[in-house]
Amino acid sequence: RRSSDLNIIAGIDVGSSKIACIIAQISEEDAFPRVMGFSSVDSRGVRRGQIVDINLVASSVEQAIEQAERMAGSKITTAFVSVGGPHIESINSQGVVAVSQPDVEISDDDIHRVIDAAKAISLSSTREVIEVSPREYIVDGQSGIKNPLGMSGVRLEVQTHIITASMTNLKNLDRVLSDLGVTTRGYVFSGLASSLSTLSETEKELGVVLIDIGGGKTDIAVYIEGALAFSGSLPVGARHITNDIAVGLRVSLDSAEQIKLHLSNDKNLTYIKDKKDEIDISNLRLKE
Repeated sequence: RRSSDLNIIAGIDVGSSKIACIIAQISEEDAFPRVMGFSSVDSRGVRRGQIVDINLVASSVEQAIEQAERMAGSKITTAFVSVGGPHIESINSQGVVAVSQPDVEISDDDIHRVIDAAKAISLSSTREVIEVSPREYIVDGQSGIKNPLGMSGVRLEVQTHIITASMTNLKNLDRVLSDLGVTTRGYVFSGLASSLSTLSETEKELGVVLIDIGGGKTDIAVYIEGALAFSGSLPVGARHITNDIAVGLRVSLDSAEQIKLHLSNDKNLTYIKDKKDEIDISNLRLKE
């Protein structure tokens, strides 16, 4: 590959209602990646965050990648992929190691070893670790340490939050991308990606719950004292609300979606707050 290709980074979000792709360029001059192209297309073949028709998903992903590449003026060969849905599970784990050179200082190697020790948990062969997030380090009994690098100590411990995903789901995503000539660089829990893009450091320190309501699933990320403490995903999303409205009012899904969006408008929230039995939707001019 050309050297310029090495500075390109891409992310693909395979959701239940839409598939998004973003392409950015990394350079030493810019503090943050510079977005070059992005796209969002309707998703097909995904239900509750899981692939149910691989051919339909491949077609939608290909369309999203092509649109983003056209805008960016550059092709991608690798990408990070966000994953979510009820197959996501998390666990908090602890690791302990002896510092290799206690008479000097705690090194990067010590930190890597203690995180590896925390990752050594009993996992089903059908699951894979996609994220290990350190919550706090403990040096010789002193807790609450965010970064032990360069500190003195004999015993190093770490409390981590580990996110795992279904191996089957990851392999299906891998297959979709490899058929399109794209190699997966890594997986990111979509709830974690949402929290990194929306939450401030102050909110994380004070403690916050992020709820990302998607089309077919709802991702959850909980931060306590600045660290990820819980993550999970529920198989319920905005599409379920649309379905309930369609069934309850005996209207089409398109009409139900319009009603839902109408009610979510700030001007119309008074209907819900006042608990009115009747709501006027005549201005929507629904066909059925």
